[in-house]
Amino acid sequence: MVTQDVIEILKKLQDILVKKYDLEAKRDEAPKQLSNQKDLLEKTQKEFIEEQTQYDSIKEKVSKLKEDLEEAVKTREEGEKGVANSTTHREYEALEKQILEAKNKEEEVRKELQKEERDLAELDEKLKNSNELITFQKSELESAQNSINKKTDEYTAELNQLEKEVEEITKELNNEEILFKFERIIQRNSEGIVTVKNGVCSGCHMILPADFANEVRQGDGIKFCPYCSRVLEYDEQSSEDTEDYFSLDSVGSLADFDDETFGEDEDSDEEKDYDDNLYDDDLSDDGSDDDDENQNDDEDDDGDEDSDEE
Repeated sequence: MVTQDVIEILKKLQDILVKKYDLEAKRDEAPKQLSNQKDLLEKTQKEFIEEQTQYDSIKEKVSKLKEDLEEAVKTREEGEKGVANSTTHREYEALEKQILEAKNKEEEVRKELQKEERDLAELDEKLKNSNELITFQKSELESAQNSINKKTDEYTAELNQLEKEVEEITKELNNEEILFKFERIIQRNSEGIVTVKNGVCSGCHMILPADFANEVRQGDGIKFCPYCSRVLEYDEQSSEDTEDYFSLDSVGSLADFDDETFGEDEDSDEEKDYDDNLYDDDLSDDGSDDDDENQNDDEDDDGDEDSDEE
């Protein structure tokens, strides 16, 4: 199968796999949405149990205090009746002491009983509210659970359909190794096929080795980026853009220059020639003077030689 045909199949497969993995993530995530509600319900139930335990303890204490109060009242009343029937001073003082202790006990127990009864009433109200809250949370949790079950069923139905599409496409591909690698790529990146532009992978923006980039351009088999593992496809358009950028058409020809431009160039050349001539004249003048002086020196030297010979 031609490399480009394989890439086209992979592109179709990519769209399906992206949807598939997205649905799988939603299906797996759906039950987790209930975790907060479950935790809240468990917390409320735990608090309710603790409050119930405390309520039972206070209720038992109140019951005991009521018994102590009845006992104190009974002791006081018996003492009051005994005072009326007392015959001796010692008996009278003992009964008075009994009555006083009973009154103190009664007052102390009554105060404590009133406090515990208030706490019991508050706990009873809390228990009622907690019970109502638990009932509400259970209802909300059940409703959410039903909704999630419905969504999960829908996700499962869509996934089954996508699985069939994947199966059909993989039959066309008929390459287990490429399929395995490509599925792993899509699990990490929703874009599994990227282009090579000017020797650079557009997926990870890493510069590819020149020989490897050339192999991708030639289309000799499926190539995977050595850095991000994505499937590589050569971008012919970017290559054309690069060639156009350096084409002679954009530069133009010599015919595009105006005559005025050449005129200006000619004038500048004439000025340059004029300056050069002036420079040459100066050089020639200086050179003639030097030649005359050199000639005179030569003549003097000859004269001296002749005189020496004589």
